Amino acid sequence: MDNAHDTLQRQITATILQLRTRSPFFATLVLFARTLLTETVPTAATDGRDIFLNVAFWNGLTPPQRLGLLAHEVLHAALLHVYRRGPRDPLLWNIAADIVVNGVILAQPGFELPVGHLREKSLEHLSVEEVYHLLQADPDKYMSVLSIVDLLLPSGLDQDGTAQQGYWRHALQQAQTLADMLGKGNLPAGLQREMTHLSPSQLDWRSYLWRFLVQTPTDFEAFDRRFIGQELYLETLSGTNVRVAVAVDTSGSVGGKEMALFLGEVRGILSAYPHLVAMLYYVDAACNGPHELTAQAELPAPVGGGGTDFRPFFQAVLDEQTNQRPALCIYLTDGMGTFPSEAPSIPTLWVLTPGGISAQQIPFGETVRLIPEPE
Repeated sequence: MDNAHDTLQRQITATILQLRTRSPFFATLVLFARTLLTETVPTAATDGRDIFLNVAFWNGLTPPQRLGLLAHEVLHAALLHVYRRGPRDPLLWNIAADIVVNGVILAQPGFELPVGHLREKSLEHLSVEEVYHLLQADPDKYMSVLSIVDLLLPSGLDQDGTAQQGYWRHALQQAQTLADMLGKGNLPAGLQREMTHLSPSQLDWRSYLWRFLVQTPTDFEAFDRRFIGQELYLETLSGTNVRVAVAVDTSGSVGGKEMALFLGEVRGILSAYPHLVAMLYYVDAACNGPHELTAQAELPAPVGGGGTDFRPFFQAVLDEQTNQRPALCIYLTDGMGTFPSEAPSIPTLWVLTPGGISAQQIPFGETVRLIPEPE
């Protein structure tokens, strides 16, 4: 039995070494997870930290299928699929997660998945949350499918995934850094989209939005002033949506780490207050948008890559009908671009990257700077 166990461990080690030549990104991620042999799951599983492989199932796989299986499992863990499920149906969520992960894996040269894996090309470019929502319209179509992986509930881990989120964010950063160093840093679009779900906001957006939005022309309309000191203003605007315009700098000077920071802040903005509606723009030298978002909405994929010009965003906002104009403009950027010659009539908050220009170089509005992510 010990000899058989040693043989299997050597096979797993050999597969990880093959991953290093095929994909430094996945090879680095796998090193952050323990890989354990078991007979208690029928195929393979993860609890959000460790990977569990059924011995008989593993023995029946070809080397390319083993590569795909390890990458499949570690992506479920690194992308926090166990924790992101929340109260959703476990099986349908598992199917949605498999659709997305399998699409990422099979986009990699030299990777295969075990026979019977689930593939739905029309959906795999979406986030798991988006796929799950679509599957709910016809759950029976996929419920009979035996998914490769049975996601397990966290056992002995923090139940909301707070510690695991930090752990896997660090792992993803290390994996991306190594891939970039080796010139193999281009990630599949599906994986990039999934990674946007892992970036928590740094800023206390409840406080920032409170401070700005209580200065709007709608102040205290049908509002009990006794609640001002309790910072409950936005919650009391029952049935009233407060509009905020959010611009995300997608120019060529903004890299993947900066974009992850920006999208994390966008999610923080959306979740700050229940009646907040964000008009999202992706802006380089041109303005893409607006995308109307609420806390439940999925973020559209970033568009850009050109030069930086701040003027198109402010012009687009000012071109809105007066009753549709936002109460606040928020611009997430490194600050390296062309500013309007005159300050717009709408309050503006600039959110600068750690390596962006100094706050003194911003000609109007207020500024706040994000802090660097830990290495």
